[in-house]
Formats: sequence, C-alpha cells, structure tokens
Amino acid sequence: MTVGESTEVPALEVEGLSFSYSGKPVLQEVGLLLEAGQFTVLLGPNGAGKTTLFSLITRLYDRRVGSIRVGGFELRRDVVAAHARMGVVFQQPTLDLDLSVRQNLTYHAALHGMGPREARRRAEEQLQRVGLGEALKTRVRQLSGGQRRRVEIARGLLHRPRLLLLDEPTVGLDIAARRDLVERVHRLCVEEGVAVLWATHLIDEVYPEDRVVVLDAGRVRASGSVSEVLAASGATSIGEAFDTLTRGPVEVAT
Repeated sequence: MTVGESTEVPALEVEGLSFSYSGKPVLQEVGLLLEAGQFTVLLGPNGAGKTTLFSLITRLYDRRVGSIRVGGFELRRDVVAAHARMGVVFQQPTLDLDLSVRQNLTYHAALHGMGPREARRRAEEQLQRVGLGEALKTRVRQLSGGQRRRVEIARGLLHRPRLLLLDEPTVGLDIAARRDLVERVHRLCVEEGVAVLWATHLIDEVYPEDRVVVLDAGRVRASGSVSEVLAASGATSIGEAFDTLTRGPVEVAT
C-alpha cells in the first residue's frame, strides 16, 4: 500500500459489470465491494464466471459494461495506478521453473520499478511470511505444488498491493497443502491488511468470519457475511446455501 494512502477507500469496487462472449452473456450486472483487510470468497460452480470476472479485473479482457475501481482508481482511466494496487495469483501456474525462487521474485519486482537491493529485501521478507525463507536459492521445479503456490503469493505481495486476487489457487493440491494455503492467506490478510478475493468452487475453503459472494451463471445470487448468506438462502450451512442458491450439488474436495 502506498504510504499515506487512505484505507477508507475500498480496495475493490465493481458496479454493474456485464460481459458477453460471441453474443452469449457470461456476466450480468455483477457488483462487489471489498474493504481493506477483508477476506472475501467468490464461491461458484465451475463455469459460473469466476475466471472471467478475474480476467476483467486484471484487464486481460476489456470489452465490458460497468465500472471497476481498484483503490479508488477506475481501471480504464487510471490503469497504471489501479494495477499497482493489485496482486494476482492466476489459476494456471506462472512461475519460471528453471529459475530460482529469488530470481522469479526479483524479476517481478523489477517490473514494478524496484531496484535490485529493494527487490531482494522484499523477496526475503515475503518469503519469510509464507514460510519459505530457506528456499531463496532453490529452483522452482524442485518445490512441491503447495510451495510453488506460496511463492506466487509472495510474488503477488512484493509491491504491497491493496488487493490480492487468487483464482482457484488450490487446484491440484492435496488436502494438507490446500488447508495450509487457505490458512496462510487468511493470516496474511490480517497481518498485511490486504483485501483478498479468493475464487473457489469448494465450500470447505470458506471460514466463518469470511465474506461470501455466491456467483452462478454469471449473476451474484447472494453477498455478505456467512450468516447473511445463510439468512438469504434459508439454509443452516454454507453447503446447503450453495446448493440452494446455485441449484446444483455442493462440492467438497476429497
């Protein structure tokens, strides 16, 4: 976060967001609001539009209706300022397997205008935060899947963003690695004060204190705290709420 920047401005504001592909609506009138230090789970079945939403927020796609503001900066009008305030962990891994962990992170830092000394300092700092301080010189291909995800999170936090986006970050991980990653990002959310938007189709990745946005067929079906989503759906558990709101079977990783 930029020094002196107000935490009162929402980390992410999405209003009236609609997107179509080949004439077929993919997102329809989607709205989101994330405050600093808030962990929000974007919960929806496969094909709900979660990745499309992330692609619009990160500006991989731009043909849309509606507004997206990151840290108060409108994405189209102030694209550099908006991007400087977000970190991203994409669904598909993006690390260079033949480079060391430190090389991957310092290269990313250079893209954000950091000098070598500052880049190394921040790389070491963030790797310590995700429990990989000893892996600086390790080649990425020698790491486990869960460790690689933690490196990607450290990379996303290097430039101290206000918003961290994670698109299905536990795909392909075993149960232990998945639980560890969910727990670590929750702690980082509190420690760093960063707003987290965590996209998943797995209801057991939702913590009781999280905020939840249920997305299905491109529409927001419910949004709020876990208790508010339960009340809106008339359910007694988040799994039951998911089933009711999406009209589909609940999914839990095994």
